[in-house]
Amino acid sequence: MRLSTSLFAALALVCGLAQAQAYRWVDKDGKVRYSDVPPAGVKSTPIKAPAAPPSPPSSAASKDPASKDAKEAKKGSSTAAEQEQAYRDRQAKAKEARDKDDKESAATEQRKQNCASAQESLRTLETGRRIGTTNAQGERVFLDESQVRDRIEQARKIVADSCK
Repeated sequence: MRLSTSLFAALALVCGLAQAQAYRWVDKDGKVRYSDVPPAGVKSTPIKAPAAPPSPPSSAASKDPASKDAKEAKKGSSTAAEQEQAYRDRQAKAKEARDKDDKESAATEQRKQNCASAQESLRTLETGRRIGTTNAQGERVFLDESQVRDRIEQARKIVADSCK
């Protein structure tokens, strides 16, 4: 406890000295003393205040004007936490954009497949050959002319819808 009290007192003295003019003198016992107010009748010498600490070096990213992080720093994101949050926001937006592009390309591919399937079905119906299906009992049944025409009309509608 005594050590922490002494440490606190020394830090308080140093902080005080950093703000005010400090003096050095030798007391009557021969000990060197420091204070912001020297006692009367003692020869004291003023001590120079310590120089201001050097400014932190700028990072390479802030020198690059094309860097998004540098632009964020110029906008006022001065803390590391703000810069990290801005980075995470950009990453999330980029992921959302990639996901959206993936969904759009999957939908486009599905439309292409549907179009190709509908066109193939229409070509098969338009060949003029007999078209057969299987009924509920598993027997093969052939379509008559009116049923083929109905199926061709349906196939054309599907082609028109799928192949836009």
